[in-house]
Amino acid sequence: MELKTFYKIRFSDCDSFKHLHNSGYLDYMLNAREDHLNDFHNINMTDLYEKGSGWMVNRHEITYLAPALYNENVCIKSLLIKLADDSLIVEMSMWNEQENQLKALLWTKFIHIKLQTGKRSNHPDWFIKLASPLEETTLHHVKSHTERLAMLVKR
Repeated sequence: MELKTFYKIRFSDCDSFKHLHNSGYLDYMLNAREDHLNDFHNINMTDLYEKGSGWMVNRHEITYLAPALYNENVCIKSLLIKLADDSLIVEMSMWNEQENQLKALLWTKFIHIKLQTGKRSNHPDWFIKLASPLEETTLHHVKSHTERLAMLVKR
C-alpha cells in the first residue's frame, strides 16, 4: 500500500542555490516513512523498540532527478517493497506537489536488529504478522531500483 504526505522544504535544509541538500532527501524521506507508519497504520517506532526490535540501514540506493527547492511543497510516498526474514526493502519517492514530476527515488534496505544482543536476527513472528499486510506484493517482479525508476518515469 502506497502512503503519501506533503512537506514543505525548509530553508535550513537548502544550499545557497535554494536546492535541497542531497542528504536532505534522505532525511525527508526517512522521516516521512516514520510518519506514514504512525499516521496510517498506528505503528510507532518507540513501541517496536520496547518489544526489542530495531532496524538499521544496510544500503541506500537513490536517484536524483529534479531539484526540490526552498519553500516548495513536495509529496513523499512510501511503500514496503519486500519483507524478508531479517530485512525490509522500502521504497520512498519525492514528487512535486501535483505528483506529476518525480524528484528522487530511494530504495532502502533495513536490517532487523535484536536490541537485546545488538545483532542481526530474523524478524519476530509478531512483526511478520504486522508487516505482511503492508507489503506491496504486486511489485515482487521488479528486480532493481533502476527497473522501478523506469516504471515511474514512464507514467
